[in-house]
Amino acid sequence: MARSWLLVWALLALTDGEEQRLAEENLLVLTVATKETDGFKRFFRSAKHFNYTVKVLGEGEKWKSGDYMSSPGGGQKVRLLKGAIEDMKDEKQVLLFIESYDVVFASGPKELLKKFQQARHKVVFSSESLIWPDRHLEDKHPHVAEGNRFLGSGGFIGYLPNIKEMVADWTGEDTDSDQLFFTKTYIDPVKRKSINITLDSKCRLFQNLHGALDEVVLKFEVGRVRARNVLYDTLPVVIHGNGPTKLQINYLGNYIPNTWTFETGCTACHQDLRPLAALKEAEYPMVLIGIFIQQPTPFVEVFFQRLLRLQYPKNRLKLFIYNREAHHEGQLSSFLKDHGGLYQDVKVVGPEEEMDQAASRNMGFDMCRKDEDCDYLFILDIEVVLENENTLQILIEQNLPIVAPMITRIGRLWSNFWGALSAEGYYARSEDYVDIVQGRRVGVWNVPYVSSVYLVEASLLRSELSTYELFTSNLLDPDMAYCHNIRSKGVFMYVTNMHTFGRMLSTQNYQTSHLHNDLWQIFENPVDWQERYIHENYTRIMKDKLIETPCPDVYWFPILSEVGCNHIVEEMEHFGQWSGGANTDNRIQGGYENVPTIDIHMNQINFEKEWQKFLLEYIAPITEKMYPGYFTKALFDLAFVVRYKPDEQPSLRPHHDASTFTLNIALNQAGPDYQGGGCRFIRYNCSIQAPRKGWTLLHPGRLTHYHEGLPTTGGVRYIAVSFVDP
Repeated sequence: MARSWLLVWALLALTDGEEQRLAEENLLVLTVATKETDGFKRFFRSAKHFNYTVKVLGEGEKWKSGDYMSSPGGGQKVRLLKGAIEDMKDEKQVLLFIESYDVVFASGPKELLKKFQQARHKVVFSSESLIWPDRHLEDKHPHVAEGNRFLGSGGFIGYLPNIKEMVADWTGEDTDSDQLFFTKTYIDPVKRKSINITLDSKCRLFQNLHGALDEVVLKFEVGRVRARNVLYDTLPVVIHGNGPTKLQINYLGNYIPNTWTFETGCTACHQDLRPLAALKEAEYPMVLIGIFIQQPTPFVEVFFQRLLRLQYPKNRLKLFIYNREAHHEGQLSSFLKDHGGLYQDVKVVGPEEEMDQAASRNMGFDMCRKDEDCDYLFILDIEVVLENENTLQILIEQNLPIVAPMITRIGRLWSNFWGALSAEGYYARSEDYVDIVQGRRVGVWNVPYVSSVYLVEASLLRSELSTYELFTSNLLDPDMAYCHNIRSKGVFMYVTNMHTFGRMLSTQNYQTSHLHNDLWQIFENPVDWQERYIHENYTRIMKDKLIETPCPDVYWFPILSEVGCNHIVEEMEHFGQWSGGANTDNRIQGGYENVPTIDIHMNQINFEKEWQKFLLEYIAPITEKMYPGYFTKALFDLAFVVRYKPDEQPSLRPHHDASTFTLNIALNQAGPDYQGGGCRFIRYNCSIQAPRKGWTLLHPGRLTHYHEGLPTTGGVRYIAVSFVDP
C-alpha cells in the first residue's frame, strides 16, 4: 500500500510540474535594431530556425546611443523597451530582451524557458566576469558561490510585471548607459529583492564572450552546433559577442546553430541567392572590374587571356586598370588594342601618374561609388590566377555584401583570407583555417580579412562605405586598413570555397632582365609554368599511348607547347650571341668541339638550372618508363639551341653524342618555317624528316645511335638539344 501511494504521489508531482511549465507561446523576444545590418540578418535567421517570436524595436530611428568601443551608451534601448511594454497586460508574458547585431541563438524556446524556471527568480540577467562601466561599484555586487559576479545588460529574461517595475524608474537620456542603469538596480538590495533579480552566473542561458573567450568552444552535435562553456560545463542558449568580441561571434556564427555541420555541410550557402541564369544579357548587373598591377608579375599575358574567358557579358563590364609597372605596359597595351572595345568603358592609370597603392584603390572604389549604373565592384589583383570562368557569376549569385573566392598558393597554407586577427590586428590562424583552406570544410565563411580578389556591392559604397579613403592609414597597409574600416562599420566579409576558383602567383624572385621572363618561373610557379610551356597532351602520353617509335629505341612524344617553343627561340635570338660553328669553343671543357654546331648554350642565358628542372620533372619520368631499370637525375654538361640555315650551317655530319641519352626537341615546324631538315640514324637507315613542333626525340647517345642532321634547304630550323648523363 505504501508503495502505491508513493507512486501516486510521484505521478501527481510530475503532473503538477508539467502544468507549471511555461508555455512557449508566452515568450516574446524583444530586440532593438534601428537598421537591418548583416548582424541583424544573422540573428533573425537563428531566431527563425528555432521559431522564436521576435518583435523589433526602433526600426527606422536614428541611433543615438554611441557604440561599445568609445563610451557607455545604450539608454535608447531602455527607452524603447519601456515604451514597448507600457500597454502590455498579460502577467504570464515572459520577455527576452537581447541585442541582435552580435547575438545568435544556439537553442530554442523550450530549453530557454526551462532554464529560466530553474533559476527560480522573476528576472535573470546575463553575467560577466568583468565589471563595466564603473569599476567603483565592484564591492557592491553580491558575491556568488560559483560563476560570474557582474551583470551584463546585453540580455535578460523575465516576467512582464517584474520588467515593467524594473524600467519604471528610467528617466535617462538616449546617450546614458543602460548597463549602468541595470547595474545600479541590481546592486540595490531593496530593488533586487522586490523585482526578484538574479544573474545567470554559470552561463546556462546567456554566454557573454567578453572576458570569456578561453572558456567557450564549439560543440558539434548531430546536425547542429552549440557553444559550450568548458569552465562551468554548460550549454548556453543565447551567445552574445559583447564588447570587442565581434570577430569571435562572427566565427561562432559560421557554425551555430546549424550554419555548418559535419552531417549537412553548409546549410545557409544556398539561401537568399540572386540567380542570374534567367536574365537576358542586358539585364545582368553592371560590374566595374578593378585590376591592380602593383609590381613585376609573371604570366601577365595569361592573366588577360583569362579575363577574356570570364563568363559574363562584356557589355556589362567596365574596366579600371591601375598599372604601376612600366615593364608591363606593352602587355597591357596589346590587350587593350585587341580587346578593349569589347568592354563598355575602360580607364587606365599608368606609372607616369605615380599613384600609390592606397590612392589607386580609393580611386577605383570611388569610380563605382559615383557611377549610378555600377552595381558591383570586382577587385582583381594581377597576381590572381582566376581559373574558374564562372567566378563573377558565382559571387554575384551569393548575394552578399562583400564576398571573396578563396584562392591559395600551391603547396602552402597561404590564402587570400584570414580566419582570425591577433590582439594587434594582424594575422592569426583560426581553429578551422587549415580545414577550410584544404577543403575539408566547404561553405561560405564570415571572416575578418579578405584581399586580392573580392566582390563588393555598390550600394554599400554609397551608404556604410561612403568614406573615400577606405584604404588610407598611417599605421596599416592598404588592405588591412580597408578591412579594418569594413569591420568598424559592422559590414560582414565572406570567403567562399564552395567551388575551386584558382590560385595566387608568387612574385618572389621574378626577374625582368629577359625577353620572356616567364620562362624562368619553373621553380616559383611550377603549375603556371607547366600550363604555359608544356604541351597540352603531355599528361596523356602514357594513358593514351602517345609515344611513337619511328626508329629502333628512338622515342617521339609531345613535350613543349607552341608558346614554349616560340619563347625559347625568341629568347635565343634576342640574346643573339650564336657560336661561329668552329671546332674551337671556349664555352666547353677542353675548348674543342669535334662536331660543332651554330648554337647558344642554356648557361649563356642563365637558364641551365631551369632547364635541368624541366628535364627532371618532364623527361626523366618518360625515360624511366621507356628504358626500364635506368634512373636519371637529368644531369648534363651540354644543353643548347641549334640553328640550321642553308647559308649558315644547313646540316650536321654523322656523329655519336656525348651522353647516355639525348633529347632533341623541334622548336619550329617543317613546312611553314623551314624546308628539309630532320635526323637520320645511320645504323638503322631510319630518318625522321618532318619533326613536329614541340615534340622531342629521345634516343641513346653512344654506341648504337650514330646519326646525322639532314640538310635544311630553306628557312631557319631550330632544335633544343640536351646531352643527358654524359
